[in-house]
Parts: sequence; structure tokens; C-alpha cells
Amino acid sequence: MEIYQIKVFLEVARHLSFTDAADALNLTQPAVSAKIKSLESELGTPVFYRLGRKVELTEVGHFLLAEAPKLIQLEHQLLQTIEEIKKGKVGSLKIGCTTAIAEGWLPNLLFNYRQQHPEIQTRCMTFESVESLYRAMTNHQVDIGISDVSFDGLSDITTTCIDTIHYSAFVASNHPLAKQRWLSIQDLKNDPWVILPEGSPSRLVFESRLAELGLSLAEFPRLETVDTISLMRTYMTQGNYLGFASEFEFKSDCQSGTLAAIPLQEFALPGNVYLLTSKQVDTLNETTLKTRKAAHLNPAQKFIASIQPSNHADDSASTVRLRSPSFLLHDVNPRKPETLTLSIGVQNRTIPAIAAGLIMQRLGLLEHFLPKDGRYSATRYQIRWSDWTTGAPIVEKLHSGQLDIGILGDYPLLLSAVQPEQTDAQKTRLVSFVSSNPDGSCNAVIVPNQSNLESLEDLRGRVLAVPFNSSAHSMVMRSLQAANLLSNVHLASLEHPNSAKAFEFPIHLADGYAHFAPFPDVACRQGKFRYLSDQRLENLPVFYGVVVRAKLADCYPEVVIAYLKALTAAQQWYDRTPAALRLVSQWTRVDTEIIAQILSTSDPKSQPGRFFSETAMRSDWLNLHIHQLSQIPGNEHLKTIDLNHWVQPEFLQKSNL
Repeated sequence: MEIYQIKVFLEVARHLSFTDAADALNLTQPAVSAKIKSLESELGTPVFYRLGRKVELTEVGHFLLAEAPKLIQLEHQLLQTIEEIKKGKVGSLKIGCTTAIAEGWLPNLLFNYRQQHPEIQTRCMTFESVESLYRAMTNHQVDIGISDVSFDGLSDITTTCIDTIHYSAFVASNHPLAKQRWLSIQDLKNDPWVILPEGSPSRLVFESRLAELGLSLAEFPRLETVDTISLMRTYMTQGNYLGFASEFEFKSDCQSGTLAAIPLQEFALPGNVYLLTSKQVDTLNETTLKTRKAAHLNPAQKFIASIQPSNHADDSASTVRLRSPSFLLHDVNPRKPETLTLSIGVQNRTIPAIAAGLIMQRLGLLEHFLPKDGRYSATRYQIRWSDWTTGAPIVEKLHSGQLDIGILGDYPLLLSAVQPEQTDAQKTRLVSFVSSNPDGSCNAVIVPNQSNLESLEDLRGRVLAVPFNSSAHSMVMRSLQAANLLSNVHLASLEHPNSAKAFEFPIHLADGYAHFAPFPDVACRQGKFRYLSDQRLENLPVFYGVVVRAKLADCYPEVVIAYLKALTAAQQWYDRTPAALRLVSQWTRVDTEIIAQILSTSDPKSQPGRFFSETAMRSDWLNLHIHQLSQIPGNEHLKTIDLNHWVQPEFLQKSNL
């Protein structure tokens, strides 16, 4: 039985005339008769009595006249709904997500979405494990997924970063640690911990990060695994356990004051929230979503369009984030294990250089960004940090092959580029700056308070102690040369054999002391020294940079790129974290006021005399130093530096991709 047969029947029944019905339907009378005969044949009974030219309804005809309009109305509704679906006006959307997303990230977005599109039926399905979410995606139980674990590497799922997520330790508000602002997992291993089961997103994140740091859950002697967030909450509130989770899982508990979040050094950077879509589903890209009219978007596309602004959360999309562990069903093509040892020389008490060493170490950033896929899928890293007070020993060990990476100020940086009869193993490459002081005023000469020396000229015939082959040494040589005093002032080597007394100057060693920040600042703050005031000091821009052995750059370029990513992350953490000054002060034993005075976190143009974070390399500054220093006896070899070959900006460029 066809709908059109019903329409013809209703028209004949209304007119009780085949001829009039044919006119109304714009058909011939035989065509109308044929449709009615076809209908009666399918029903197996007549619907009209034909009495000459008179037509009357049979009993079945009367029934059909009463009920058939419902079929016509249903057809109209079906066609209208289909048309609205085609235009995106109605439909359904099934969203699959992990527990953390369902608890604290999705509710507001889903509420706003339903307010904007009340005609779309939405359903949120929560999955306790990442694998179960994956199964739901591939079995088409859900239209889109949202996860705090990446699905990169799976051929049938597209993973797009859409927001950030922070991870912390959580404790009851009355816990002894609740007031702490920053802690390290290393210091908390023996405390009681509670975590979710294997396969849950937060546990994957926790275990992945521990593995990067050379730790495992086996090193936590008081670790409990529970099945639900509710049970985890009970352990924390009633048993004084620490719990590891994302900010979303206990968002309401922290807002109500029941629980407190404690930032962890190892999770100082935010992670990612991902949008998951099947590659068989047309979800469109961001540009198309913006240009296509909303009426032409399906429910999934409308939801994706509604969350696009989240891409700019957490200041900007350029914010360095922790890489979330990728979800893979199994490992493929296992490689033979390889151990790669990285020896790094840093200057952790030199405030302008802390991002390249101290902060990176404390936050475990290098371990996180080191490559772990492709040729590095089976690589085990051994990182050896060597902390030095000045750059001279770092240069020596780079040249001898004992260091792979060195953090150096301007003068030792240049010295690392030259050495008589350098072999390939001794050559270095400059791959990044760390910080810069454009006016060069952070190097200084100080004298004891009781000294009668007032100017550079007063140093004639005197002894000036300075760390040889340091940035301060460069400043002294250039200043004395410009004042025609270089041969009239005796320069003595200032060393710090005891790192615990690195900020102490032996008063009777020399008449004055030259050093780089923060050493003069600390000495003057302690009250035993004052600055030697003189306007004729030759101050070129001062900078710190990262040099790597050419062998490392050539054989393991991805490792160099990873180091620069970790450097950028450390700089951003220092610039954007309110507690950074206090923590750096605690780590270096330098007053926060001195640290803030030396290393700025704001626009350097309005604050002369300070260093600011800067990775872009300045060949013009390098040339200035080479030009002035090469005119000083003993530094002629600096002219041999080929900046076009030594400076390699491509590593920095790739680290920013």
C-alpha cells in the first residue's frame, strides 16, 4: 500500500466522484480509477460501491477515511523532520568521556550547548578506563570522545588538543601538608597514597611521569588502589592519604573546602584535554566550522564549534604543556634497548642561567621532553648534571668530551667555539640563548666597605680578582683596555672551591673583585662590600646561551630539540608561576628581592639593568663581543670563529613547532 494511493482514495472519498477527484489531483479519470483498483487489490476488498455514476464508501472505506489522514500526517512529520535533520535543526549527540572530564570539565559546556540547541538530544557516557572509551569510539557507541589521555598513534582516531588540565596531589583540608604550596613526589614516596585502578587516565599520567623520572609505583610502600573517586575521597578525608588526580576530579571538593590541592614540582606544567573523533566521521576543521553556516552543521560539528574558544585557554596556545601519555593497545616492533648518557654542565647559582639548569632539574622537564618514539622507542636515558660556579670548567670539559651540553655566559660561550687544533669531537654548536641583559650592567666591580677606591682609575697598580674566562672577566678586560689600564692592573684568579661558600669573597685576596650576577649583589647585600662607581665601564649586552657538542647535534638532533623544549617550559614556568621566586630563592639560597632584581618576569624595556628570558640568538651581539675582545692581547683567536657555522638556529626553530 502506497501513501499516494491513500491520497487518491481520500480525494475520491471527499468528492464521492472519480471525475472531480481527477480534476483536483490534476490526473485523468482512468488514472484515478487505476489507483483505486490497485489499492483495493492490495487490501483484498473494495473501498467504494459503484452504482452507475454514484459512488459510496464501503465499511472498509469508512474505516480508511477515518484513519488514513493519520498516515498522511505521519508522512508529513517524517519528511519535515528529515529536512530539519538535513539542516542540522534536530538530531542526537552521544559524547563519550573519561571520569575527570565528566566530573569537572564537561558540565558547563554541555549545559550551554543544550541551551543553544534544545532540539538536539544529548547523552554523556562516562568510561572508567581509556581502553573502554576507545572501544566505544570504534564500535560507534558514541559520536565523539573527550579524554585527558592522547590517542595519537591510532589509525582510526583523530586526536585534537582543545584545552588544558592540571594535575596535583590532593589531601584533606586538615592534613598537615594542606597548606604547602609546592612539594616534590621524591619527598612524598613514604607517605600513604591512594590512586585509581590501572587503565584510569590519572593513573596512566602518574605512572608515565614516574617512569620518566626513573621511579615506579613499587617505590611507594604505602600505596592503595581503589575502584572509584568516592572511595578515593574517603581514603583522603578519613585516612589522611594523599591522592593523585586532575583538577577536575575533585573540583567541587576543593571549592567546598573539603580537600586541598598541592602543586607538585614534577607536574608544574599543564597537560592536555583532547577531542577524539573517528576518521570516518566528517567533523570538519576549525576554519570550515567558522565559515559554514550553523544551520548546515550536524550535532557533532555544532558541539565542536562551541568548544573552539577553549583552544586559547591558559593564556595562549603557545603555552608549553606536559605531553599526555599516548594510549596504545599494544607495543609494536620492539627495539633493542639502548642507553644514552647526557652530561650537562650548568651554573645553578647564576640566576640568569637557572632556567637552563636548576629549574629544569627541579621540575624534571628534560626527562619529560626527551624523545621516546621512533628510533628512541627503546632508549634509556642517563642524565648527569654537573653544577659549576663559573663557566671556565664547563668549557674545558666540553673540549675534552666530558660534557655534551654546557650553559655559558658570553665570554666562555665564545671560548667554547675556539680551541687550537680542534677535532670534530671537541667542536661545539651554539643552539640557543637563555637570557640577556641588553645594557650589560649586571656585571660589576665591588670593593670592601672600608676601601678608599672610588673609580676604575683608582685600580691602577692594584689587584683585581675576577673569575678567569668568565663574563665578568670579559667586562674587566674591555673596561681596562678602554681606560688604558689593562697593563697597570694585576688580575688575580677568583675561584670558589667550596660551593657552600660560593657567595663569599676573601677580603684580603685583592683590592677589588669583579663578578657576574648575582655574586656582587649578594656580597653587597651582606654588608661587607659596595659597588665601585664608575661610568666608563665598557658594558656590551650580556647573555647566556646553550652550546652542545657537535657530535650530539649531528647524531642525536632530537635530543637537542628536546632540551630546548624543556628550556622554554622552564622559562614559562618562572614567568607565569607566582611561587617561582620563593622556590628559586629556596633552591639557590638567594633572597627573593635579589632574584627579582636580576631576572625579570615582565617587559625588559621598562626595567634596565635586568636579565630577561630570551632564546633567540643575536649574531650582532656576538660580533660586538668578538670585535672588542679580539683587540685585547690573548684573545686574537676569537677572530677565527665562523658564526655562520657555529650558530645553528634550526634546532631552536624546530623546538618551537
